[in-house]
Amino acid sequence: MIHTILQILVFQFLFLAVYDLFLKKETFFTLNRIYLLAAPVLGFALPFLSFGFIQQNIPQEYVFQLPTLVIGNTAAENISGEASYWLPSLLGVWTLGVVISTALFGWKLYKLHKLRSVGALYKQDGSKLIILPKTKAAFSFSKTIYLGENISEESRASIIAHEKVHLQQKHTYDLIFFEMLRIVCWFNPFIYLFQSRMTTLHEFIADAKIALSKDKKQYYQNLLSEVFQTEEISFINTFFKQSLIKKRVIMLQKSKSRKIKLMKYLLLLPILGGMLIYTSCSDNAENLQEQQQVSDEIPPPPPPPAPPEHKGDVDIPFAAIEKVPTYPGCSGDNETMKKCMSTKIAEFLNNNFNTELGKTLDLKGRQRIAVQFKIDKTGKVADVRARANHPKLEAEALRIVKMLPQMQPGEQKGEKVGVLYSLPIVFDVVE
Repeated sequence: MIHTILQILVFQFLFLAVYDLFLKKETFFTLNRIYLLAAPVLGFALPFLSFGFIQQNIPQEYVFQLPTLVIGNTAAENISGEASYWLPSLLGVWTLGVVISTALFGWKLYKLHKLRSVGALYKQDGSKLIILPKTKAAFSFSKTIYLGENISEESRASIIAHEKVHLQQKHTYDLIFFEMLRIVCWFNPFIYLFQSRMTTLHEFIADAKIALSKDKKQYYQNLLSEVFQTEEISFINTFFKQSLIKKRVIMLQKSKSRKIKLMKYLLLLPILGGMLIYTSCSDNAENLQEQQQVSDEIPPPPPPPAPPEHKGDVDIPFAAIEKVPTYPGCSGDNETMKKCMSTKIAEFLNNNFNTELGKTLDLKGRQRIAVQFKIDKTGKVADVRARANHPKLEAEALRIVKMLPQMQPGEQKGEKVGVLYSLPIVFDVVE
């Protein structure tokens, strides 16, 4: 889970960096709007995508690591507890955040409703216009323009025209979309940054539309003449916001971006490609990370002997094999048989490991054993190697692994092949 969350954050950061560095100063407003809507969704979805054809064309690990085997009930409880004890509390924190975020969203809606209730409703050119008493606020939401009664008559026409662009372009729905993301992903800072970029872009779009039909110099004067008060509601389109005025004036002065600069969007192709390669080649990455916490402490076993030269004895990387070796009683596709084999091997070794060695050898605590073996082209367990701090633990590991039953060998392009495995074992000596 933590690995997936980190991937989402990194991917969304990369998308945001591309926008800030290459796209936000261009006048391709429609494309930028699509980008800002799609980028956070892609950043969230990509960690869950995995394409087998990509994985098969990337060099794979030669040895497949089975899940860490824990021998001894106490150890099993402790290690699984270490990996999962925080999950209920993490879920609780997320749920609390969602509740608070939902309450804040409800408060914003209440503030908007309160403003609506004190204003006077008018209709103008097919749009709803609410005049707010004793204020210079100017913003739009959904199908309604909110305008303070203290705004001068000279500015009203320009502001209303500007806000009508927001209504026609349905900008409110973009901001509501980000509000929903903020509720679910309240902990993700990049959602807030994407929403901020979208708010700025909406103002650029409206300014550009109005500048086409009005005198730009007069429009600048309207922008710079006064700074209106605005309500702090993140999903409304405010006309005047002090932090945005400079950016809006600069963008109005820019000439239209040349079409050649559309090539900047092609930067997404290598970035997306890299993300897909990473996600496709990090299958079960979170589980492997947890396993690595144990297996990192185990010294690696000697490398496997060089495979014979004739075709039938060549060993195949596990991730690329067409048909994995099959433990007796297992069936299904590769993924199902892989999980079944892991379970069956764990059960077999747990049932046959001599746990009395702990007392016999006067061992204490967790004893680490690294095992490597091959299921050869006949389905037999071969080339078994072990490494541990005590030679008798190595001997015990060799004994029980060699006792594993004969299996159906792996196949590649119709040929029987050997497949290499490594197995970290933790023997928790119960005193």
